[in-house]
Amino acid sequence: MNTKPNYTLIMPEKAILDANLAETLRQNVEESFEAGQPNIIINLSHCNSIEKGAATALLDTHQFVYDHGGSMVLTMLTDEVLNAMKKEQFHLTLNITPTLIEAVDIISMEILERDLYNES
Repeated sequence: MNTKPNYTLIMPEKAILDANLAETLRQNVEESFEAGQPNIIINLSHCNSIEKGAATALLDTHQFVYDHGGSMVLTMLTDEVLNAMKKEQFHLTLNITPTLIEAVDIISMEILERDLYNES
C-alpha cells in the first residue's frame, strides 16, 4: 500500500486475482479506512486473470467503501481481467479506468462532490 494525500494506492503483484488475493485487498482497504484514508485506487496491471469469486469479492469491497463514504477505483486492468468483469457485468457498478491519472481524477471528483453535498 502506498498512501497519498487523497487516496491509498494498492498494487497487488500476483498474476491471478483469486479469492485469497481478494481477501487481502479487502483487508488492505479496511486498514486504509482505519488509518483515516477512505479513498482507494487498486492497480491491477500485474493480474492476468481473475476468478469469478474474486470479482464478486471486489464488488463487495467496492460496496463497503461507498457505504462508508469513500471512493474506490480499479485501474490498469489487463484485457483478460476487464473482459471477465464485463462478462459478469461488474463493469457497470465498479469504477474502472485505463490509467492511474483517470483513477486519481475520479477520486478527486468524488471528494469534491461529497464536500459540496455535505455543505448543503
